[in-house]
Amino acid sequence: MTDPLMALATGFGLGLSPWASGTLGSLLGLVLAWWLLGRTRRLQITVTLALLLAAVPVCHLAELALGGKDDGRIVFDEVVAFPVAIVGQAAVRQPLALASAFVVYRVLDATKPPPVSLAEAVPGGAGIVLDDAIAAAMTWLVMAAGLVLWRRRQVSS
Repeated sequence: MTDPLMALATGFGLGLSPWASGTLGSLLGLVLAWWLLGRTRRLQITVTLALLLAAVPVCHLAELALGGKDDGRIVFDEVVAFPVAIVGQAAVRQPLALASAFVVYRVLDATKPPPVSLAEAVPGGAGIVLDDAIAAAMTWLVMAAGLVLWRRRQVSS
């Protein structure tokens, strides 16, 4: 594997941390998501899907080079999946809401409840990316529901 691809796969070295590499890698996803929220919904979706697709071969090659199934040093999947958690939800641009989405995503990614855990059975880069994308989609649902409840509370107050 070439050095630029390994740099990308490890989140420019964040994945090499001996402590919470997935969370550290997700911080890059947080920056990406913040930037995307300032764009049109169409561009948010297009960029997010393109990055998810690009991550599959990058993560697959990194997995082969590192010799382990979904090696913890591979964090590009967390980087590109986190924007799924907030795409199209402009209200999440508020710092507290964005931080909440980040925490929910990390909890779901770390605990891997079904169907996240089921996606890990998919081999190669597709499985590496899919479990994070599903955790992010579940986060999107939690955030959307939370925002609806918050708005209803604001209206009734």
